[in-house]
Amino acid sequence: MNIYALSSGRGPSGIAIVRISGKDTLKVCKNLTKLKEINSNEVNHCKLYDPKNDKVIDPESLLLWFPGPNSYTGDDLAEFQIHGSNAVINALLKALSEQENCRLSEPGEFTKIAFQNDKIDLLKAESIGDLIHAETELQRAQAVKLVQGNASNYYNDLRKKLIKSLSYIEAQIDFAEDDLPEKILKEVKNSIKEIHKDIHKIIEDNKIGEKIRDGFRVSITGEVNAGKSSLLNLIAKRDVAIVSDQAGTTRDVIETYLNIDGYPVILADTAGIRAAKNEVEKKGISLALGKSKEADLNIVVIDNSSKSVNDEIKKMVNKDTIVLLNKSDIQDKQNHKFDTDTILASVKENKNIESLIKKIKEKLSKKLTSNNTALITRERHRVKLNQCLIEIDNFLKKDQNKDLELAAEDLRMATRHLGSIVGKVDVEEILGSIFKDFCIGK
Repeated sequence: MNIYALSSGRGPSGIAIVRISGKDTLKVCKNLTKLKEINSNEVNHCKLYDPKNDKVIDPESLLLWFPGPNSYTGDDLAEFQIHGSNAVINALLKALSEQENCRLSEPGEFTKIAFQNDKIDLLKAESIGDLIHAETELQRAQAVKLVQGNASNYYNDLRKKLIKSLSYIEAQIDFAEDDLPEKILKEVKNSIKEIHKDIHKIIEDNKIGEKIRDGFRVSITGEVNAGKSSLLNLIAKRDVAIVSDQAGTTRDVIETYLNIDGYPVILADTAGIRAAKNEVEKKGISLALGKSKEADLNIVVIDNSSKSVNDEIKKMVNKDTIVLLNKSDIQDKQNHKFDTDTILASVKENKNIESLIKKIKEKLSKKLTSNNTALITRERHRVKLNQCLIEIDNFLKKDQNKDLELAAEDLRMATRHLGSIVGKVDVEEILGSIFKDFCIGK
């Protein structure tokens, strides 16, 4: 079966790209272009026709032809570059649908076929998806590193070391009468310990890779009617939250996704902290306290003109906090002091908000201090690495002289868990969940 899809965005646009891949790709291209010869790996200038009635779909288009296995999918693949009007796009897609053994591709199917044809490994396939969905500079840079194979190479090296150690253990089992030198068995154990140490180091990363991919959580908390919702709207540059002079307007958590100078941030506005007047407000305050505990960074907003600060709010101030003393337009001298980063500002007059944004970026940048070659970007990777560690722990706890066969099975399982990250074992059950988030045509 041949698959086809619009790989660029919907029109109108200057050009649009439609892909087709499969064993009959060249035949389909000749049907649509009436070209007798189509040159590979170079631009073919052509007209596009509807084979049913010979009407011209696009009088000026380009065709790129990539014979397999030297293509993105590993199968024969072609790309049509056409004028990007919806009418031209729809006409070409309709013509393709009427070709024999042609169907619209599923989301991510081109990349899935590339994986199945050993053009890429599973980690690279996931990182291609991350690169497509990258919205900030940090996300782009992280995805590029993964696409280039940095993490894949690292995991493959660890896996090869495990396999080498396992081969010595299995040799000892198969040829029990020929004892392996004690030196080799000791080296095997030391190698396994080093692998355990390396994997443990990867896991102890404060989930930086996932935070870059999904967004750092920044929570706006603090006093009632101190300007929290106004601050959210000002940073977001749109009306995300309702603003009112009435205290306690915000009851639920309001979140918005932002790109703050290249940093992906999920900014949350929460209910003001005070003695609750009813059950609804009590629930809102409980959610606010919960968000502050989950956040990578808290912005605690306090009315600089107030005489005192709520004790519950004082407890929230720590090293992962920026205190924003708002309403400097009313009280222009710092009225409260805290042992953390403090900014005197006015949300109403947009005063010192740029300083706040700069401080947010500075605080988040300190969380990026990870020297790991392989950053974990998905929970699937973390689960597999933890399972690998458990099996290595089981191996190290066993007496290799008495339980050699069981110890070998522990290493086999550890190798399997590590290999499943890059797709070196049967991973059919996870393919669907990985590729479903891809756009059609990739």
